[in-house]
Order: sequence, then C-alpha cells, then structure tokens
Amino acid sequence: MGFALFVGRLLFASLFILSAYQLYNEFGTDGGPAVKVLEPKLNVFTKLITSKVGIQVPEIDTKHVVLAAIVLKGFGGVGFIFGSYAGSILLVLHQLVFTPVLYDFYNYDVEDTEFGQLFTKFTENMALLGALLFFIGMKHSISLRQQRKISKTKTS
Repeated sequence: MGFALFVGRLLFASLFILSAYQLYNEFGTDGGPAVKVLEPKLNVFTKLITSKVGIQVPEIDTKHVVLAAIVLKGFGGVGFIFGSYAGSILLVLHQLVFTPVLYDFYNYDVEDTEFGQLFTKFTENMALLGALLFFIGMKHSISLRQQRKISKTKTS
C-alpha cells in the first residue's frame, strides 16, 4: 500500500516538477517565453483587482513572478513526493495564485473559443487544487488518529 501511495504522489508531482524544469530551461536572461505570455495576463489581472477591490497593486517584475512559479512548483513537487505538508502547501499556493491569472476566462465572452479553452484549463487546475486539499485533509486526519492512539493509556 505504501508503495502505491508513493507512486501516486510521484506521478501527481511529476506534472509540477516537469513544468518547473521546462520553465527553468527556457528562463534565460529575459525570463523566456513564459514572461511574454504572463506579462499581459498579469497586467490585466492587476487592473481587474484594482478596479474591483480598489487596492493599488504595486509594480511587479514578471521575471520574478516566473521565478516564483519555478520555485513553488519545483520545491512543492519534490516535497509532495515525500508526503510533506510544506510541499503540498507550496503547490496549493501556486495553484491559488497562478490559476486565476493564467486562465483568465472571465475576460472573454462565452461565445469566444478562448473562453472554452481557458475555462477547461481553469477547471482542470481547480481539480488539482482539490486533490491537494484532499491530500492535506487526509494527512491531517491520519496524524490526529495517531495522536489519539498514543494518548490513550491502558489501565490495569
């Protein structure tokens, strides 16, 4: 059973680790193609946040955002493989921060082809977020059960 759990975590985390590896290889001096894709989406997202919430978002260097994505995916994926809370929290943080920025279906009309593609990717990433939250919940409930077993003492 333990081996199957490890293989499952390995396969799940490979999605994030391989993506981080690809971003790292393409990063270069200018941040790579990820900066070119992310910069307009990040600008639109910050303008949306400013208009809806009224909070002025400070200027963000997109290269730093891509670097943060690499770190969150890489370290989070490796930590998740070994079943750590920290790894899963890093992946949850990545999903919460980057999914609404990258898959901005809310900026398109329902009839647009981009809407369907972005909405599909958005829901897939929300499913990954759900799996991560499920993992965290199960890990927490298992640790609570183990604490209860240890705290019970036998009386003679």
